[in-house]
Amino acid sequence: MIYGDKKTGILVQGATGKQGEFHIGLMNAYAREVGGRGVVAGVTPGKGGQQVHGVPVYNTVKEAMSDHDISASVIFVPAGAAADAIMEEANAGIETIVCITEHIPVHDTMKAIAYATMQGSLVIGPNCPGLLSPGEVKMGIMPAGLFSRGNVGVISRSGTLTYEVVDELTRAGIGQSTVVGIGGDPVIGQTFVDVLKEFENDPQTKAVVLIGEVGGNLEEEGAKCTDLPIVAYIAGISAPPDKRMGHAGAIVEGGEGDARSKIARLKKNGVPVASRPSEIPDMVRKLFCGC
Repeated sequence: MIYGDKKTGILVQGATGKQGEFHIGLMNAYAREVGGRGVVAGVTPGKGGQQVHGVPVYNTVKEAMSDHDISASVIFVPAGAAADAIMEEANAGIETIVCITEHIPVHDTMKAIAYATMQGSLVIGPNCPGLLSPGEVKMGIMPAGLFSRGNVGVISRSGTLTYEVVDELTRAGIGQSTVVGIGGDPVIGQTFVDVLKEFENDPQTKAVVLIGEVGGNLEEEGAKCTDLPIVAYIAGISAPPDKRMGHAGAIVEGGEGDARSKIARLKKNGVPVASRPSEIPDMVRKLFCGC
């Protein structure tokens, strides 16, 4: 697994908000199921001393860090304060920061990720569903019931497509090592390249499914950087050219980043590309058997 395991202590920022409270419950239900630590502390300024599902809430990240062994966090803070939340966690020494929040201003994101990088922290997101290593750890909002343990890593820019592909793999008897949603914004922390490098150092991951969408060239950059066998799926084949799509990162301009040209470049680099999610399990099997 990558980014965390059963021993990882997780902090949640925005712990007393509706989403933070709801997902603390789900993350810790999964932690109990797999025998992990899960969320050990929450932070909401002004709400220190409260509890959420038995998890103590603190006013600041440093206060929580002084009482608990924490190496990862999940952020459910509103967009206007999310960049400050990332920087507060990086300043406190949290190694892995998962930011679920969407609609963060791009300049705020750039500043926060640059600061976190200088502090040695990894940011996953923003505008992402987080990550899940089956049987080990859940950080974020992914529906754990779809996942099964195995040797296939998944990296995705899309939340709902991630769940569909994972469900297809699990139904076909193909388990996952770690599934990472990197987010759909134009500026994100961990890219396909970064996560693929993590997978290369993970002995459990033997192949990777790369789920992309229109806009940018992150998928092609990732495919070029690894020796791991890859199957790709690119959403948005019917998207009109020169249009801005729903995700902030899905901007197609000047014939670059549209689905067809992206698929063509991936195939040129020897990456098999599925035309629909249901094709992915058979394509993954071919990677393993070489047939």
